[in-house]
Amino acid sequence: MKLPDGPKAPVLIQTLRSIVRPLESLEANARQYGDIFVSKFIGFQQIVVIANPQAIQEIFTADPKLFDSGKGNRIMLPLVGENSLILHDGDYHQRQRRLLLPPFHGERMRAYGTLICDITSDVMNQKKMGEHFLARPAMQEISLRAILRAVFGVDEGERFEQLRRLIGSLFDIFKYPLSASFIFIPALQKDLGPWSPWGQFVRQRKQIHDLLYELIRERKAENDPSKEDILSLMLSARDEAGEPMTDEELCAELMTLLFGGHETTATSLAWALYWIHHLPEVKEKLLHELDTLGENADPTAIAKLPYLNAVCSETLRLYPVLLFTFARLVKEPIKIMGYEFQPGTVLSPCIYLTHHRQDLYPEPKQFKPERFLERQYSPYEFLAFGGGNRRCIGMAFALFEMKLVLATILSQYQLELTDNRPVKPVRRVIAMAPSGDVGMIMKGQGQAIAKSLVSQAG
Repeated sequence: MKLPDGPKAPVLIQTLRSIVRPLESLEANARQYGDIFVSKFIGFQQIVVIANPQAIQEIFTADPKLFDSGKGNRIMLPLVGENSLILHDGDYHQRQRRLLLPPFHGERMRAYGTLICDITSDVMNQKKMGEHFLARPAMQEISLRAILRAVFGVDEGERFEQLRRLIGSLFDIFKYPLSASFIFIPALQKDLGPWSPWGQFVRQRKQIHDLLYELIRERKAENDPSKEDILSLMLSARDEAGEPMTDEELCAELMTLLFGGHETTATSLAWALYWIHHLPEVKEKLLHELDTLGENADPTAIAKLPYLNAVCSETLRLYPVLLFTFARLVKEPIKIMGYEFQPGTVLSPCIYLTHHRQDLYPEPKQFKPERFLERQYSPYEFLAFGGGNRRCIGMAFALFEMKLVLATILSQYQLELTDNRPVKPVRRVIAMAPSGDVGMIMKGQGQAIAKSLVSQAG
């Protein structure tokens, strides 16, 4: 059966276009070939890019045994390590998800509310009146401290300072589109010494691993059952055979949580701050909604605010941090939308193209939170956190954090953009971030409900 059509350019050209000008490349291909097309990328036989909700539903609801999703995501190996759940399938993947899910749901989520508000205030209070600062690094500091505190229970001390510095700078090695090629093209991953990009990456990664192993060994030696941070819960978790995770598995999952729960959330928050301050009517509506909380605001009440939720959803829709969900590598022949795909084919649902469908999101280039108040989107139409059995386990935590950080900033501080010109997305390693990192100015103290948000957030 005939495969979908796609660009005919040599694989190297298609790869470079995808790395350097990903959005333009995707949009040009979608215009010419439709919402399902075949693309080529170094290291893969063929990639089927999919932006059709029906096809995405068929993939997300198919038997996971038809795919080698772990193998389809080997690009993440250098960042998270061989034992990360995102690189595995079957029983191992299900086991790791079961062991990792509890800290991100239910009552545990409420416990994170106070710490997120406090950390946000601590970071923002360091900004002086009239000071110019970049939103994305500031949001990185908040999200990294939040995930460190949630994971380890503390984020202070010499080793945590080291960990914050190393994690914060690791992505900077590949922050430019061309330097990101080292992540996408395995042939470039050569350690040519400490001054080479890959050599620098490998050495910083080892330092992070060494610190994580130290913390794991210390926490095991303490054997304190009263601790309720994520690492303690991971150490006490047992699979169906009564076995705990190994140190290697713990390190890989910690890397997955630290990077997955830090960089992506920080970038989304920077985008949200840009749109809120770029469009005065959005800010006004948010401040009015926050005002309705009165003096008894708590994290649950904040998280339920409909317009705040719509702003977060629209932020994740317009410029999703990741352009694709986790890919599925076909193991057995499978029919999708009348096409039969053979083993070795990579099916890659495209978040960006799906989120920019005119039929789903009229005027898709415009920031319009109201669309999420007027319509309920299916998991195959709005897929910022992936879907199926590969949906992000930290989704609830990320959304909760976004809402609390934005609510705390808007209620406590008056900010302005240093430049109100349009900001465009640029590649930052495997993610997309705002160009210029969103320059802002601290203008003054905000509304009176600020203390309520922090003091009542528990």
